[in-house]
Amino acid sequence: MTYDVTKLPLEPLIGPVTRATELLARLDERLARSSVREGWIERQNFADAAAALWLEGELVHLEDLVLHDAHMDVRAPTHELTRAHAVLRARRQVIARAPDWALGRDGLRQLTGRGNMASPAGDGREGEVISVPASGADEPSDMDEPDPLAQELAAIDAMLERTTKVLDGGAMLARKEAASQPPRPALVYDLDWDEDARLAEWQDVLAQTRELPVTLRAAVLLDAWWEIEVLQHAAWLGPLLVGALLRQEGVAAGHLTSLNLGTKNIPRERRRARIRTDRVLAFVDAIQEAALAGLKEHDRLMMARSQMERRLRQRRTSSKLPDLVELVLSRPVVFTGMIQEALKISKQGALNLVGELNLREMTGRERFRAWGLI
Repeated sequence: MTYDVTKLPLEPLIGPVTRATELLARLDERLARSSVREGWIERQNFADAAAALWLEGELVHLEDLVLHDAHMDVRAPTHELTRAHAVLRARRQVIARAPDWALGRDGLRQLTGRGNMASPAGDGREGEVISVPASGADEPSDMDEPDPLAQELAAIDAMLERTTKVLDGGAMLARKEAASQPPRPALVYDLDWDEDARLAEWQDVLAQTRELPVTLRAAVLLDAWWEIEVLQHAAWLGPLLVGALLRQEGVAAGHLTSLNLGTKNIPRERRRARIRTDRVLAFVDAIQEAALAGLKEHDRLMMARSQMERRLRQRRTSSKLPDLVELVLSRPVVFTGMIQEALKISKQGALNLVGELNLREMTGRERFRAWGLI
């Protein structure tokens, strides 16, 4: 059944949408001038990746995810851990690109695993401007400098040739790329599940909601993603795309909203309610919860940074303690080996630095120790 956005009651939604938008804007404004912005973003990436698997009924510990990301696993990574790491890498990729990349053609193809887009003109080698002489090749020329008019005409000819190639081959490009994709195993995928058609339906909802307020549009798109069930094995991608929309529209221009983390705080009964208005309202509240969690984490990091910076006074310029402060702020937990590798110091040196910052020990073991912020 096609997802219908025409019969959406706005009156019960306007108030919650306004509050959620206000909190998102407040968080984005704080991050724009914050000294802990980069560390906050990295910590949110880890937390949102773990929350994405939690929503699917899988438990991934932040400590294991941090170790796996640093290639320091203490055991063989589980399937859930590798999926959480895929969410983490996708979030980093979306943040690193332009705001409109994720919802564009190239971004959607890459994030959904449908291959990279090839530019019609290749990598720039095709259609290069080649200067041709104004006279014939067999005729001698006394002029050493090329004719500017001939260069301009050659450039126009090259552009027309590239345009013709695009127009002639553009219709066949999608079919050729689809045919080049390897067949999916029937043991893992439902072959009757037409992901391309479902993704196109979700994109139709994206187009139809263009006139709605951005936060309400994001909530509707979240509901549509779960109702349409776009992807079989990457349902976590929907909140990332909706977060990219909030970033693209400027409501959360400086960060990627952790919608999985916010949705985690909403009861499943509300997220899966039979009435669509209740579901959309639940996702509006999820956006608000994500903003509230981000504000609390930002305040916590600012307080922790100010406390640790007191211990940096009267330190030598060659001290590794400031580097350890930045590392601790950018990771939910830090380990002895991670500190050694990042700061290029010995194990005992790492333990000495940790002792000076008064970090909270999280394992209580001697052979494998981890620390986090108090």
